[in-house]
Amino acid sequence: MRTILQGKAGSDILLLGNEAIARGALESEIAIATTYPGTPASEIGDSIARVAPDVGVYFEYSVNEKVALEVAIGASLAGLRAITSMKHVGVNVAADALLSLSYMGIDGGLVLVTADDPSCHSSQNEQDNRYYSRIASLPLLEPSNPQECYEMVKIAFELSEKLSLPVIIRETTRIAHMAGIVKVGEIKKNSRTGMFDRERQYILLPAVARRKHAELLQKMDVARRISESSELNKIFQIGKKSKWGIITSSAGFNYAMEVCKDIPLDIEILKIGFSHPLPEQKIASFLKDKDKVLVVEELEPLLENDVRTIKEREGLKTEILGKATGHFSALYEYTPDIVQSAVECVFLGKRPEAERIPASAPDLPVRPPIMCPGCPHSATYYAVKIATKGRAIFPNDIGCYSLGAVAPYKMGDTMLCMGSSIGIAEGLSKSLEDPIIAFIGDSTFYHGGMPALANAVHGGHKMMVIILDNGTTAMTGHQPHPGSNVNAFGESAPALHLEKVIEGFGIDIVRVVDPYDFKNTVNAITEELEQKALSIIIARRACALLEMAERGKILGRRRTIDQEKCKKCGSCIDGLGCPAISRQDNIYSINEILCIGCGVCNQICPHSAIGVKK
Repeated sequence: MRTILQGKAGSDILLLGNEAIARGALESEIAIATTYPGTPASEIGDSIARVAPDVGVYFEYSVNEKVALEVAIGASLAGLRAITSMKHVGVNVAADALLSLSYMGIDGGLVLVTADDPSCHSSQNEQDNRYYSRIASLPLLEPSNPQECYEMVKIAFELSEKLSLPVIIRETTRIAHMAGIVKVGEIKKNSRTGMFDRERQYILLPAVARRKHAELLQKMDVARRISESSELNKIFQIGKKSKWGIITSSAGFNYAMEVCKDIPLDIEILKIGFSHPLPEQKIASFLKDKDKVLVVEELEPLLENDVRTIKEREGLKTEILGKATGHFSALYEYTPDIVQSAVECVFLGKRPEAERIPASAPDLPVRPPIMCPGCPHSATYYAVKIATKGRAIFPNDIGCYSLGAVAPYKMGDTMLCMGSSIGIAEGLSKSLEDPIIAFIGDSTFYHGGMPALANAVHGGHKMMVIILDNGTTAMTGHQPHPGSNVNAFGESAPALHLEKVIEGFGIDIVRVVDPYDFKNTVNAITEELEQKALSIIIARRACALLEMAERGKILGRRRTIDQEKCKKCGSCIDGLGCPAISRQDNIYSINEILCIGCGVCNQICPHSAIGVKK
């Protein structure tokens, strides 16, 4: 298996942006790396996990992002270097620690990588985490390609120790998953010995915090001076010297460079890589000899608004264009076509095209997201559908089981954030007479569901919580969690016993069912609904993909449909929703390549038309 350790010092290797970040961290003498897996950041932690024992790094998939940051903080306070990575919404979970950490300060270098997700490729929002650097008063670096991902990590560690502050690196989905050639250096194992200085004040009592705030402002003044002279903020000239300019960062820089070279256009592009604090003097100098400047940045107009402020403060006449002038939207990620339309409109006077569609683009069939063949969650959702006849309210949560919200199950009336299904269910249970059934995965339960469950017990809420326990963090790549019996390296590790954890909350009704035992699962749900109390059902069955990988074969004998017995009722497709079963010209059939032999389909067929393939 290819790993980020391949490639000797001075060699060029092909890396994803996330892999480049991991490689840069390993060349920075880190001692600890932590994460809670979340796309588009997952490959950072996964890459380090594969090699951590070989390079003497302690690595963990933490229970959530706040804990991941706190573990990294502990290493930093002992004088060691640490990196923690998470997707953009994960920083919301870590924010309680992060926003006070800037006051407290650190010792060993500490880098936090946030992976933003414009266009919501795998996320529930498009939040712009550049805001966090501002409200926390922390330095922010933004790479635009894998080489910069690698280099900026190393720069961030040096900057972190110079300022005694954590440094945020903000990437986006396109940067995280972009592949590029990276010239790498030497892997450096941690040579430091951890020591904790008890004379330093790490306790944020109000009197200490007031003084620490003043110190933070002084640190950011130093950071501002560093930003002004940083090579990460650089001017690129395309063609001849011009009165036209573009100010940009991150993925926007790539699109701007590509478009201006292709047109071609005489223009200067100021790329901002050290984006907080901004190099305001450098920006002012860039604006002074420009008639027009277009600001190219995805999501919020943070950079654009700052550029406008600098222009007004300096009394300049430069025309600033971007989102405020309608040339860009704050929605979604950009493409070269979007940037080209704006560039041509601003600098060449062309009318913007509403949408650029390649003439040769074929009409592709729509492929809705679906559960995997044999996914135990499919059986659980169908069992709930049978038991409730659909007459209930279903708060859902974040995970691959979020697909329960779509057809054929349609059991996702709410889906907000990690762990929210239980809390929302509590409010609904106090407001409605309808049965309330909250769905939550095992990893999500450990991440954010436990406090809400404690609240449900104390508040006397009458509702059902179904924990979809597949023994892993399936959606992001089968990473372990506290309920798994292995650690990040596949080694045996202590696992929390989910039933005992729940019983520790004082909940008397805890039932464990196997979703593949369909009849028993339906009966258990039906019986617990009649109790009208706070009840927990653990639907336990290993992720089918993980179980097959461990077995090295499918789970059972493949199934087939007896066409003479089949009554075309649709239970297998419109109810269970197994993707291995198809319907064409009113003929139902099972794709033997997709079927993994779970056997749920023959249990739910009311006409006994499905049997074992001979």
